[in-house]
Amino acid sequence: MDLGLKDKLAFITGASRGLGYATALLLAKEGCRVAINGRDENKLKAASAQITRETGVPVLDLAGDISDPSIPERLVSKFIKDLGGLDLLVTNAGGPPSGSFESFDEATWEKAVNLSFMSHVRLIKAALPYLKKSKSASVLTMTSYSVKQPLSNLVLSNSIRLATIGLTKSLALELGSDGIRFNSILPATIDTDRIRELHSYRAQKNGTTIEEESAKDASNSVFGRIGRPEEFANAAVFLLSPAASYITGMMLVVDGGQYKGTF
Repeated sequence: MDLGLKDKLAFITGASRGLGYATALLLAKEGCRVAINGRDENKLKAASAQITRETGVPVLDLAGDISDPSIPERLVSKFIKDLGGLDLLVTNAGGPPSGSFESFDEATWEKAVNLSFMSHVRLIKAALPYLKKSKSASVLTMTSYSVKQPLSNLVLSNSIRLATIGLTKSLALELGSDGIRFNSILPATIDTDRIRELHSYRAQKNGTTIEEESAKDASNSVFGRIGRPEEFANAAVFLLSPAASYITGMMLVVDGGQYKGTF
């Protein structure tokens, strides 16, 4: 199936590793011209070089912390200057820290809001004038299935990511007449550094091992395993692509059956 992605211009944040990286890699394989973002410049350059080696597609790396209010607009401006337009935007950021409600002060909440909600707002706002000029504009926000099924010791993520879902659906309705599609993917347990960090936190808290915590998550899937980043990327790239031209406002759970709700 031709997804219609050849020569589309795609910007993916939080893409030096994990789900963002897997999505950027597959977009490049599909023929997109890609730019990736991450906070660690060295890791980002290594990631862009690896994508180029695997795909033959030159990748632009744009370092910066998107939780900083001044950074999103700067990154989008640099993308436009170098690539000349924008068709596909993936807004992705690392999750806030684990912990209970009483363990966080107000400053930590504010930092989490900037990371897990306002980064999406600022990136989309900066990108919107250019997306309106695209004939196949598509935005994908990355959140978590915790917006449907809150997870223990993730009160920051459970709370703040819901705002991103509200934003995504609202923009799908508000900007559909401009030809811009907005969707979100809600991953469950996917084998990434973020999940390994969560397993490490849980192991320390529960007096178990990382392997035991990983096995618990695997047992929650109907497949008896956690997901692979490329499985997430397959869904993400389809939703971004012109092949999904009549899909907008979708909150797609990619979870191997871990979420047990009906809707």
